[in-house]
Amino acid sequence: MRMHVMNPLAPLAIGFLGLGTGYFIYGGRGFFLIPKKTTEKVAKVLLQWGMRMPGFMQFLAGTYLFLGLTVFNAFKSTPVLYMAATAFTAYGVHWFALGINRYYSGDTTVDGYLAIAFLWISITGALVLFKAGDVPVGILFVLLAPAYILDISASLKKSPF
Repeated sequence: MRMHVMNPLAPLAIGFLGLGTGYFIYGGRGFFLIPKKTTEKVAKVLLQWGMRMPGFMQFLAGTYLFLGLTVFNAFKSTPVLYMAATAFTAYGVHWFALGINRYYSGDTTVDGYLAIAFLWISITGALVLFKAGDVPVGILFVLLAPAYILDISASLKKSPF
């Protein structure tokens, strides 16, 4: 029995909406400093809408893509979709972890080691997407790499070792 191949646009849109929303919330707050004071209420809202919501949307998109690629054969299998599934799942979990760490005021020193893995995802994603001819998303992955390079040096610089 031949299954109908679906368009992966819906999970990709959900994942990118989550990513963009997280960066708009944190970037807007950081750039415009509105509200000016960081109260406990502001911190909770930033955690909810700036971390949990983007993390959930990206994790949902990645899981949807993986299930569609592997279990349900709903999408045409391509390296780009596998890369998107890997990136959205990993970045979604990353947003959750950042939020939990921020909620508990955890030590961010070990984030440098985590950033090494995410730098690798960014580099691999850029290579896969450029090879497939998806230049705009390849550029997005290139732009994510410096953020992780900075995170590696900033986090590990605090290390006592």
